[in-house]
Amino acid sequence: MRLHVLGSSSKGNSYLLQSETTGEVLILEAGINLEKVKKALDFNISSIVGCCVTHEHGDHAKYVLQYLNARIPIRMSEGTMQKTIPSDYSGLLPLVCDTGSEFRLGSFDVIPFDVQHDAEEPLGFLIRHKECGTILFATDTYYLKYKFSGLTNILIECNYRLDILNRNTDAGRISPIRRERTVKSHMSYETCLETLLANDLSQVNNIILIHLSGDNSHTQEFVRGIAKATHKNVTAAYPGLNILFNKTPF
Repeated sequence: MRLHVLGSSSKGNSYLLQSETTGEVLILEAGINLEKVKKALDFNISSIVGCCVTHEHGDHAKYVLQYLNARIPIRMSEGTMQKTIPSDYSGLLPLVCDTGSEFRLGSFDVIPFDVQHDAEEPLGFLIRHKECGTILFATDTYYLKYKFSGLTNILIECNYRLDILNRNTDAGRISPIRRERTVKSHMSYETCLETLLANDLSQVNNIILIHLSGDNSHTQEFVRGIAKATHKNVTAAYPGLNILFNKTPF
């Protein structure tokens, strides 16, 4: 399995999981123009088995209709669909997925779970495949109330650190309103670390920190701190990141 990151910020989010044996691709988020996805896949759109969308905000769902019009199956919650799909849209509709109800896209098995964000019905996803094992995908959530067993790879939001956010607010670079929204809708470095340490990481090969704030994070310090605490391979996502994402490190 390979992980391709096309975007991981408020400008747009898109993560591609591509099987090295079958070529099948599962897309996480529809926040990047489909043309960029096609280019990353050498225009082999037939390799895409589906797309999972966490919530309705534009950096995660802006291009949903593009994907649907290209006949790409999309899975999202009922609340996300109500906020994303226009009432007069007559094309292919997303399939609704419910928290805890497993579904399959190609050779990927996916279990959605609820997260904490300022959206209608946001989700995270637990993804299983024989090549990559069990992946935790959690973004745009200030807290994760679940613990997960058997994880082998993790994509988790690490949006800001409280001292940096407070410093920017005090200096007037960020408004108090934006600060409050950030705290109540995104995962901090501190919470990300606590969440990771609360789970069994014994089988984890990669931890990918996603959706880092451009203003309120420090990439090198975040990676270094979480690697030191977890003793795992930690990488901060960036457009163009392409790494092995297998069940075993070899």
